[in-house]
Amino acid sequence: MTASMNALLTPDLDPRLTPARPDIAALHLRGVVTAERFVAGEPYAVARPSVPVRKEPDPTAPLTTEALSGESVTVYEMTMEGWAWGQLDADGYVGWLPSEALLPAGAPATHRVRALRTPVFPGPSIKLPPVELLSLGSRLAIIGTRERFAVTETGGFVFADHLAALDEPDGDFVEVAARYLGAAYLWGGRSSLGLDCSGLVQVSLAACGIRAPRDTDMQERALGQPVAFSGDVATLERGDLLFWPGHVGIVEDRATLLHATAHFMSVVREPLDAALARIEAGGTPLRSVRRL
Repeated sequence: MTASMNALLTPDLDPRLTPARPDIAALHLRGVVTAERFVAGEPYAVARPSVPVRKEPDPTAPLTTEALSGESVTVYEMTMEGWAWGQLDADGYVGWLPSEALLPAGAPATHRVRALRTPVFPGPSIKLPPVELLSLGSRLAIIGTRERFAVTETGGFVFADHLAALDEPDGDFVEVAARYLGAAYLWGGRSSLGLDCSGLVQVSLAACGIRAPRDTDMQERALGQPVAFSGDVATLERGDLLFWPGHVGIVEDRATLLHATAHFMSVVREPLDAALARIEAGGTPLRSVRRL
């Protein structure tokens, strides 16, 4: 986001969530921001297992977040160079995506992947080579069943027990987060192949039907209620979210913190007392506790 872009926005418009540039902006922002033209945007869906979202239309630009298969995107611009500029519908994040990874929106999703990862087969047999692997949280339009498989709108076959209907959420987001143990830490990631601390919180809550913002500062403002913490871990409860500047972890129990951390480059279980001491010793004391 450039300085000129920031100058266009009023203080309450977060540039991460505001589809506006000096040359183009979303139609609903007319009268709120200044831009050369305003467009309504077109609905698209992610057609790859995961798709990078970047700040700039450059494959070497930093990853800001990821969109998972089947997630919807409102696209405001398609460039000749193969980039789409748009906004993720689930959390409002704005950025650049490779346009070849998007397709015009089709039938609405009916199911989500609840396994950490599941293969999509070209037919109803586990012996067939899978065409792709979908991560937890991916969305699918299911049009029928065949034997042990759910049949997707595009003709793929997915093991039915790895799916859940969108209106059947998981009950314990901490248990969902624990499915990612051992997954690599990836700045901006949201998939089972790699994710960051706030990505872990977001996808785990989403599996339980709870919408959460993308970044730690947004989550700290939006999720749950503040809990006074004097340093006694005995006052914490399962599912409490611990926030440091730029980091978030999940209390699994009063002895264990579950988080995606660059310190270990992985999703780990870490002794809670040790984690609090280690992070504070690095110059970053705990800032807040939020309880859902």
